[in-house]
Amino acid sequence: MRGSEAIQVTLYTRQDCPLCVKAAKFLHSAERSWRLVLASIDIGTDPLLQEKYGDCVPVVMVNGKLRFRGQINPVLWRRLMRKELKLGPG
Repeated sequence: MRGSEAIQVTLYTRQDCPLCVKAAKFLHSAERSWRLVLASIDIGTDPLLQEKYGDCVPVVMVNGKLRFRGQINPVLWRRLMRKELKLGPG
């Protein structure tokens, strides 16, 4: 585990989305290396989220900022995690 502050990660997903399944597996695996608080939200349960994201899922938010759409690039993910840990809160 690295750092002392947890990184908030939200995955917006929908049913029958192969890329969403892949992103979820990646993020669950990343929990072992990084201190994550991971939330998964099915946009199919909320008309506003359906309108906002449509077919552009998965969407990954990190500490409230949109960071990935579609696929998660592992190299960019590691860079982002290091940056988030250095910045920390406030």
